Amino acid sequence: MRWWKAVGLAGAAGVVATGVIVVRAERRRRAYTPEQVREQLHTRFAQATAAESALSPAEREPTRAHRLRERLRTVLRRRSMS
Repeated sequence: MRWWKAVGLAGAAGVVATGVIVVRAERRRRAYTPEQVREQLHTRFAQATAAESALSPAEREPTRAHRLRERLRTVLRRRSMS
């Protein structure tokens, strides 16, 4: 058997294995009812908001809008001083 045939067979086996993994994950995902999915999302959201509210304002990472606002404020201050 030539080496390129072995490489081709190994590639095909890899594609098949990946397909099997994807199909298993899809079956697992489709096993949930819409109510279960909704409940899980609500639970994750509640956990995320609880964790965020537990942080003090100094520990929170500034949002993109906040950073942009601060940058604009700095630029406008510089212009008003000139």
